[in-house]
Amino acid sequence: MKDNVFETERLLLRHITTADNRFVLELVNTQGWLSFIGDRNIHSLAEATSYIEKIMNNAAIIYWTVLEKTSIQPIGIISFIKRTYLDYPDIGFAFLPNFIGKGYAYEATSKVILQIQEENTFETLLATTIPYNYASIKLLQKLGFDFDKEILQEEILHIYKKSNF
Repeated sequence: MKDNVFETERLLLRHITTADNRFVLELVNTQGWLSFIGDRNIHSLAEATSYIEKIMNNAAIIYWTVLEKTSIQPIGIISFIKRTYLDYPDIGFAFLPNFIGKGYAYEATSKVILQIQEENTFETLLATTIPYNYASIKLLQKLGFDFDKEILQEEILHIYKKSNF
């Protein structure tokens, strides 16, 4: 994706950097991340920095750090990943608990999807979630994704699909 920075009414989105290590350390250890994404065993700033470096050095992965405009505080991430077990890229989101339920994930993810659409990069996007992550499922449906199928990949995943957008 061409642009490194996106802006919405309330948010700034920029590519993740190692300067986000403190934020990432907090995010990956929230109950939501641990329950719905999984434990990445990141318990220090050095481990968070290493995790970010792996993301930044993998051409199949893009992470945007989502910042609240007024405070310039990181509040979440949007991910865009071409996973080997999926035919199309997978878009995802994760936010700190205090920023869930306020429309930030919808606002940020919509902006990334719009950018993908404007660049005509892909005709199909996927999103994965575990079957009981009801909040994510509701958001995916609001974003125009439809349930596509269920797969087994270490655990049962539901694949949502958005085509020809």
